[in-house]
Amino acid sequence: MTVLGTGYLGATHAVAMAELGFDVTGVDTDQGKVEALQAGKVPFFEPGLPELLEKNLQTGRLRFTTDVASAVAQGDVHFVCVGTPQQRTSHAADLRFVEAATTAIARHLTKDAVIVGKSTVPVGTAARLRELVAAEAPAGLDVELVWNPEFLREGKAVQDTLHPDRIVLGGVSAKAEAILRRVYATPIAEGAPVVVTDLPTAELVKVSANAFLATKISFINAIAGVCEAAGADVTVLADALGHDARIGRQFLDAGLGFGGGCLPKDIRALMHRANELGAYRATALLQQVDEINMGQRERVIDLALEACGGSVLNKRIGVLGAAFKPLTDDVRDSPALNVAAALHLRGAQVTVYDPEAGDTARRLFPTLSYATGVEEAVEGADVVLVLTEWDEFLQADAAKLAPLAHQAKIIDARGKLQANAWRDAGWQFTGLGRTAA
Repeated sequence: MTVLGTGYLGATHAVAMAELGFDVTGVDTDQGKVEALQAGKVPFFEPGLPELLEKNLQTGRLRFTTDVASAVAQGDVHFVCVGTPQQRTSHAADLRFVEAATTAIARHLTKDAVIVGKSTVPVGTAARLRELVAAEAPAGLDVELVWNPEFLREGKAVQDTLHPDRIVLGGVSAKAEAILRRVYATPIAEGAPVVVTDLPTAELVKVSANAFLATKISFINAIAGVCEAAGADVTVLADALGHDARIGRQFLDAGLGFGGGCLPKDIRALMHRANELGAYRATALLQQVDEINMGQRERVIDLALEACGGSVLNKRIGVLGAAFKPLTDDVRDSPALNVAAALHLRGAQVTVYDPEAGDTARRLFPTLSYATGVEEAVEGADVVLVLTEWDEFLQADAAKLAPLAHQAKIIDARGKLQANAWRDAGWQFTGLGRTAA
């Protein structure tokens, strides 16, 4: 099989398919990325992936190349795993890379094949791609395009690929379904449920899942505002809600909100597509979700200003976290870096520490200062902000850190710290939706 695109999704999928026993060629236009992967180096941080990459390169089942023609000519199943970023001029998804990858596959086919879309695309895209394949593929070949959305979580991508919680197959004929059941035979044997459906439904599953999670996050953040106004504790409230099996505790942590390369752009793309289709209620709902989420960043900035007496000019601010979430070095649309940069623009001396994302953050925001550890970030700070919930921060010794700060003030923007432990260690603790003390 071939995997077109060796970014976060594609590299992980290629390695995982090789681990499942298939002969896999990863294809990318980026020579540097291909050379790194072929040398056993993953160009991003993902736990467990480097070891699996090295193992499968050594077996000979896995290789990477920029030669799309030779790769496709040998393949039976071709996965499209390229990015669908937000367009620069609107909320719509940019489908140029998906269209280019699909075209390249179709033009270089030499035998019957199944083209499997995994990229997150607006509903209706696959139907258009089928027309493109029909026009570009050599005559006489049996070529089928189907959709098999990905459900990877950064930091847990290897586990999610090898042991998925569901497998969605969209628009498959009996023949294509049989082939994909062979591809996923191992996880299916482990009990992974298979959902067979039409193309539009398959396209909507991933974006709908992301939209629901985003809505859940924005809901608890909206309630956090009520808790602050009423003197309630949103963390205890969320714990109580989480005992309801219909609701669950996951994604109910009030705080800085969501970011990254998926949720923001996916809900905006769904918002745009829903508006095109005349589904205006979905558009309105997602608009509110997005606005609440972005407002949380302003709320944390306001809390920092309050902690510094109304102005952060020449104040020293320690920021713990740069990645949009723990277990990744991804800083795309990172709320943490957004807040850090905004405070820097207001005249603050901002020092950021992140266990994995320091280098990627520095490339995007070179004007910020960067520490090599928690103590260095806290030293001399007028206020410390916890903006990414790495275990290293949650397990930090509050009593040891307190004397290092100029003022022992901490803002937990992720709702994960043990408030009483920090207060007992002498810190003035503030959390969104939680009583300050």
